[in-house]
Amino acid sequence: MAKYAVDAEYVKEIEEVRRDLRSFITNKKCAPLMLRLAWHDAGTYDAKTRTGGPNGSIRNQQELNHAANKGLKTAVELCEEVKVKHPKVSYADLYQLAGVVAVEVTGGPTIQFVPGRKDSLESPQEGRLPDAKQGASHLREIFYRMGLTDKDIVALSGGHTLGKAHKDRSNFEGQWTRDPLKFDNSYFVELMKLESNDLLKLPTDKALVDDPAFRKYVELYAKDENAFFRDYATSHKKLSELGFNPSCSYRSQLAKAALGMVIASTVVVLGYLLELNKKIN
Repeated sequence: MAKYAVDAEYVKEIEEVRRDLRSFITNKKCAPLMLRLAWHDAGTYDAKTRTGGPNGSIRNQQELNHAANKGLKTAVELCEEVKVKHPKVSYADLYQLAGVVAVEVTGGPTIQFVPGRKDSLESPQEGRLPDAKQGASHLREIFYRMGLTDKDIVALSGGHTLGKAHKDRSNFEGQWTRDPLKFDNSYFVELMKLESNDLLKLPTDKALVDDPAFRKYVELYAKDENAFFRDYATSHKKLSELGFNPSCSYRSQLAKAALGMVIASTVVVLGYLLELNKKIN
């Protein structure tokens, strides 16, 4: 497992990667693919064994060959163009940052990103990702294994507002919303429509409406996009950090930055008070 020191130089590099990803994802219109890559790298996490998760292992050919990852070889190859320019950044950070940026550039919420994930080529056994042909109990089994909740399941499912299914990848064809390159709450709006239409509804999508515990979140997000954005940002961050604890060095960088802001603010206030005192006297 490669080690990546999260120091000031690394944090600076991450911001450069973020800028490159914004331009790259926007120009190539590949936000749905980048979001899927981030999810599938992170979604293999097992909270009990502490294996899998967002560690960049999806670039391993063995893992790319898993049935659930069909089509993601293209995403890995696209990310390599950014990796070549920024070799210091881990694949794990690159893939998760790509998912964050994909949401943001398509109009979604801002998702806090903490760098420092370490790379691994140890891939988990196949079968840890959701199977779209199954229902509510399967969704809970998969997401509870990661340590996530019912709210997380529904909020993260809202990411289907981006992209569409391809027959050669999932045996399903079609898109979930009218605009597959716009991140909004329309996935839930469409789920709540009882009449059939030409938009895609998978068995796992229907389970969100049929299951009462899931449905209450679907109803909320369909009528309140702000609530969806808030919960999605929280759930996405949790998914992207499964099994990952920010390094002490990164916490130190944040602490130094915060201390610097406090000192700067104090100096400004003291300067103002001194000038005010001179005028009074």
